[in-house]
Amino acid sequence: MLAKPPRHTSVEGYATAPCPGDGRGHLGDRRDICYEARPILQNTSLQVADPRVASTPFYANWVARWINDPRDAVFVGLSAQCLCLCACGVGLFFAGTHLWMLAPLYWAALLGLLIDRFTLMLHCTSHRPLWKPSHRALNWLIPWVIGPFFGQTPDTYFAHHMGMHHHEENLPDDLSSTMRFTRDRFSHWLVYWSRFLVFGLVELSVYMQRRGRKKLLRKIVTGEGVYWSLVALGLYVNPSATLAVFVIPLVLMRTLMMMGNWGQHAFIASGQADNPYLASITCINSRYNRRCFNDGYHIGHHLQARAHWTELPQQFEDALAEYGRQDAIVFEGLDFFLVWLLLMTKRWTWLARAFVQLPGAPVRDQAQVVAFLQSRVQPFAPALVPAVA
Repeated sequence: MLAKPPRHTSVEGYATAPCPGDGRGHLGDRRDICYEARPILQNTSLQVADPRVASTPFYANWVARWINDPRDAVFVGLSAQCLCLCACGVGLFFAGTHLWMLAPLYWAALLGLLIDRFTLMLHCTSHRPLWKPSHRALNWLIPWVIGPFFGQTPDTYFAHHMGMHHHEENLPDDLSSTMRFTRDRFSHWLVYWSRFLVFGLVELSVYMQRRGRKKLLRKIVTGEGVYWSLVALGLYVNPSATLAVFVIPLVLMRTLMMMGNWGQHAFIASGQADNPYLASITCINSRYNRRCFNDGYHIGHHLQARAHWTELPQQFEDALAEYGRQDAIVFEGLDFFLVWLLLMTKRWTWLARAFVQLPGAPVRDQAQVVAFLQSRVQPFAPALVPAVA
């Protein structure tokens, strides 16, 4: 059982809690998010210990007048951290013969410190714009200025996620649908990844054209056009630095996104793929949630896409009976990338150990959990989606 941290108090109308480093509480990973662990039910030892509140940064009162939600003040500081790394990326263009000695340090900082948190900041601010209309120009900062250094072409993530994925919900017309694949086979994931990497942009553009979403299509064309024009110029002026700062992170980011989406939508109940409880998973009590703004609550996100990240654990608890009745898949201590890795290596017992027995769901022993999970990764092919052999 997880130890219960100190209860939180209310400050200026928002819940806060002791944060690591202040001598009163412990979180383990981040100073800018805090949490209170609560038992899911009184008759179970499982507790939800993911962040329920965001701490108040020292600059919160200063930026509160300019941002839409004071709980998102943390994104202002995170943006500043990302800009510092962007400056290091610019510095690599002047590193000369030392470039390939410094590039691994740059990638280590990118991967180890910020790329996961940036990506989920981009996700959160796509659903809920950070800056008020009076300062809307600052909303360009994350996708247009920071994004290219983190492997995101301007506005393409927004168009793909908001204009396609949430409309299609992993169903056949979803360009990133996992339905037709055997989702514990690496060869199938390679097909999935290759298609996205090679044809994803063209398919997304055609999708927007056919759906009449011309504004999003213009965003894609403009963002990709500006990005690749600058990359072409960079490859002409300084090809090594351009590869290190822009091209390699882009390939890495798009690979990570396809690993993550595969993990999010690996377990699907055949015949009920339009049911968010049965077409996605939830991961609770993980380091990933503490770093990445509760991204593990993917079922909840598809149920209520505009919910603030701090609200997701409570919404999960409030709907726990429905999760159990639907026989939804919930893992404890995992994230989507670990789920992907365990599927690719067929570590079914590891997945079974992390499987949460929900109140109201069928009671299963470990062998039954393995069989249940294996049944949910089999391909099924509606008429619009030919199965992969």
